Amino acid sequence: MEPEAEIKGKTLKTISSQVCQICGDDVGSTVDLEPFAACDVCAFPVCRPCYEYERKDGNQSCPQCKTRYKRHKGSPAIHGDSEEDGVLHDVVDDIHYSETQSEKQKISERMLSWRVNHAGESLNAPKYDKEVPQNHVSLLTNGTDISGELSAASPGRLSMASPPPGGGGKSRIVDPVREFGSPGLGNVAWKERVDGWKMKQEKPAIPMTTSHPPSERGVGDIDASTDILVDDSLLNDEARQPLSRKVSIPSSRINPYRMVIVLRLVILCIFLHYRITNPVPNAYPLWLISVICEIWFAISWILDQFPKWLPVNRETYLDRLALRYDREGEPSQLASVDIFVSTVDPLKEPPLVTANTVLSILAVDYPVDKVSCYVSDDGSAMLTFEALSETSEFARKWVPFCKKYSIEPRAPEWYFAQKIDYLKDKVQPSFVKDRRAMKREYEEFKIRINALVSKAQKVPEEGWVMQDGTPWPGNNTRDHPGMIQVFLGQSGGLDSDGNELPRLVYVSREKRPGFQHHKKAGAMNALVRVSAVLTNGPFLLNLDCDHYINNSKALREAMCFLMDPNLGKYVCYVQFPQRFDGIDRSDRYANRNTVFFDINLRGLDGIQGPVYVGTGCVFNRTALYGYEPPHKPKHKKARMLSSYFGGSRKKSSKSSKKGSDKKKSSKHVDPTVPIFSLEDIEEGVEGAGFDDEKSLLMSQMSLEKRFGQSAVFVASTLMENGGVPQSATPETLLKEAIHVISCGYEDKSEWGTEIGWIYGSVTEDILTGFKMHARGWRSIYCMPPRAAFKGSAPINLSDRLNQVLRWALGSVEILFSRHCPIWYGYKGRLKWLERFAYVNTTIYPITSIPLLFYCTLPAVCLLTGKFIIPQISNLASIWFLSLFLSIFATGILEMRWSGVGIDEWWRNEQFWVIGGVSAHLFAVFQGLLKVLAGIDTNFTVTSKAGDEEGDFTELYMFKWTTLLIPPTTLLVVNLVGVVAGISYAINSGYQSWGPLFGKLFFAFWVIVHLYPFLKGLMGRQNRTPTIVVVWSILLASIFSLLWVRVDPFTTRVTGPKVEECGINC
Repeated sequence: MEPEAEIKGKTLKTISSQVCQICGDDVGSTVDLEPFAACDVCAFPVCRPCYEYERKDGNQSCPQCKTRYKRHKGSPAIHGDSEEDGVLHDVVDDIHYSETQSEKQKISERMLSWRVNHAGESLNAPKYDKEVPQNHVSLLTNGTDISGELSAASPGRLSMASPPPGGGGKSRIVDPVREFGSPGLGNVAWKERVDGWKMKQEKPAIPMTTSHPPSERGVGDIDASTDILVDDSLLNDEARQPLSRKVSIPSSRINPYRMVIVLRLVILCIFLHYRITNPVPNAYPLWLISVICEIWFAISWILDQFPKWLPVNRETYLDRLALRYDREGEPSQLASVDIFVSTVDPLKEPPLVTANTVLSILAVDYPVDKVSCYVSDDGSAMLTFEALSETSEFARKWVPFCKKYSIEPRAPEWYFAQKIDYLKDKVQPSFVKDRRAMKREYEEFKIRINALVSKAQKVPEEGWVMQDGTPWPGNNTRDHPGMIQVFLGQSGGLDSDGNELPRLVYVSREKRPGFQHHKKAGAMNALVRVSAVLTNGPFLLNLDCDHYINNSKALREAMCFLMDPNLGKYVCYVQFPQRFDGIDRSDRYANRNTVFFDINLRGLDGIQGPVYVGTGCVFNRTALYGYEPPHKPKHKKARMLSSYFGGSRKKSSKSSKKGSDKKKSSKHVDPTVPIFSLEDIEEGVEGAGFDDEKSLLMSQMSLEKRFGQSAVFVASTLMENGGVPQSATPETLLKEAIHVISCGYEDKSEWGTEIGWIYGSVTEDILTGFKMHARGWRSIYCMPPRAAFKGSAPINLSDRLNQVLRWALGSVEILFSRHCPIWYGYKGRLKWLERFAYVNTTIYPITSIPLLFYCTLPAVCLLTGKFIIPQISNLASIWFLSLFLSIFATGILEMRWSGVGIDEWWRNEQFWVIGGVSAHLFAVFQGLLKVLAGIDTNFTVTSKAGDEEGDFTELYMFKWTTLLIPPTTLLVVNLVGVVAGISYAINSGYQSWGPLFGKLFFAFWVIVHLYPFLKGLMGRQNRTPTIVVVWSILLASIFSLLWVRVDPFTTRVTGPKVEECGINC
């Protein structure tokens, strides 16, 4: 054998004659005129400039063997050169990190196989030693009949925020795409980067900057805590730049707004001090009621205003996302997304509306193998099932048309209804012909759907029968088995051009008498489990059946946050604003809710994130499973610098972390603190080793206590990056999917209490988001220039009030539950301003009681001649005027920074009064009845029918509801008071006009706020239904007569006592 020195000498001679495998230049020599060898392990040919670039701005390691580069003589020092021991630990930890990812896959496979082989279930054992075939599977009704297509999902679907599974402790083979940004080592892109770096070396040193401007970093903000020191030269590489940016509101707009808020708070305190210290002796009850109301309004304003202290905007960079995860010509590395669509009653939620939503999902601009659409039919309607079957067939033509011509929106109903120049930006000659053909196809599709709807109007006595002659399993909507049908799958779902289509799955969970099904929240949790078993995408998007995808790049917008290597691990969901079609131009009943979506939620985004509003939200599956987010690391800038530059992901040792977790668990007994952590599960399974089957069984049992009795589902929860076990067959997965939607599956588990959508309120969205924020997660508010989703809203007055009633009732239920934000979760990680916002969302219906009294006071004052304020001095007049001016100034400055129009702001103010004295008031009493007497109210599905009879016909339609009585009575009483007050002033002379102006202003304030309600009562023909007039006049008359009969402010005049004074007294 040759001596080692001779071998090394030969290697160096070979190197001297080689060229750099990165840029193509000569390798060159060292300062000692010896051949330059960048790596002393494998001698991979790299020249001196590429070596310096890799050490300073790259991974600091050899592209071939991944050995960390040592500092050569003459090279500038970088962080870590003097810490050889630390370097060694970094390498070991990097290997361990890869092993951990591999172990997770092994754990889930092992647990799945153990359960199948040892538990006495009826589940057939999958063949673990074979490749998964693309099997033909069928409609599953209670796990018996079978038809349709399902493909075995690849476990390789992962978010690139963390390394892919596998690899173990072996040296990694260089991946030119991952490491260098494009295929091949000696490519032009890499050479240009190195050349740019060489030029920068000749310029003065550039100071290090952070990925966010300093002005954007707030104290304790997660966005700020993930800021990383990044050299400007590295930021020139598009593929490594941040995927999103937080943009603060310009100081010229936000600072005056904050100053006015503080000024208004000071003036409000002085005003309340004056009101409390200056009672009205001759109208003491009126004064007391008004002061109590004003104090409550002040508290409500503080809770609503201060969460808007830190509003932010956000920008996304879709080009960077594509560079990093979705390069053209290469397999996409974007994460899989499971999309949920929920529907109940096809007569209130027309199948054509649901079909348009599903079609927009199937045509979304996202890799087709990464998209799965699950439609939950909680009414088990055969009409919905057949409509979906028709939709899946039409999708084979519609999806290729959308993608070929890049049309927007991709819901056919709304695309063909657009009154725009549809030829704009279209250059293909075939577009007009194809569009006409597609419009004809869609009209024929509508006819088929309408025929199904017409047929469903009359239910046969024997119930519905399927095409093969068997009865429809969902004929009894309250007692039927679980049903799953895969309409489109990976191998069978091909469009007319032969391309693959996304998966489309119909799901109807089992329902039996005697079980609590938890309405929409229960249906969503069933979809979470079904999707985890069948596809297990790491992210979930939930949509109402009437909310279609208006921006085909919406999923990519969300991935800019969720797949960001720094921010994504802290984000529980990305919420998009709700936008609506079919609303009248004046938006009479504030259906657009612009103030909430464009002001309130942007304010919350600067704190801990927006509340979850029930639809248009992309979830991190891990957060829904009740896990806590990773704890923020100590802000050691050097450490974070090396990790961003591609160094090893160093973690604290398992033992020290375990010890700290134990200390935490002894302190945190509050239910807000997560009941379990992913790392605890891994340690529990790994600790005893894979050979100890008893320990594995114990771990399996503890997981099944939390997640339910399903080995397949439990295994899926351990796969942080999604995907299903490679060895599971489609038949096995579908049988398990039927099992996880059974009625008793959630019994004795944490579903609905700590996991998934939280039960206990009809507004499960607020409760679910609150639990996540209380655990320490943050959410993101994404407002792309083109609205991501659009839906329909009830423009009819009665429907709108019923919708608001349901929202308010849910808030009252939360207020009286253990999850009330006033007392829940103080040992968690919920920020104070975020808590203020959640408190406001739960107590706002209570404001209806003082608001009702306050709106009645003007009429009382006009009818009695009394007033709630004593005769005021000049100084007091200044404070009153200052209060009104500060209110107006706050609104104007709020509109200025948010871009909300004054008409939208004013409509919101009006409907706050209309909803407050009607729907919110009824919600308070219904909530109290439910809590105190156990009387439950029925959940009313908001009608989502389209306007088919004409322009806004529904707007003028009158539907009787008791919610109309209180505001109508207030209108009549105040109008009567105005007439009475003016009549009294005319009869009393000019001296009585002065005091009258204050009372008239008060009454007109109420009438102007209720004006949209008055227009709604009049309808198109300006006619009010007789029943409303009768009820209102009756109540107003009774009120007026009672007041005249029992007037508490009239001094009783009695005559002299005859027996004491005599007749001549």
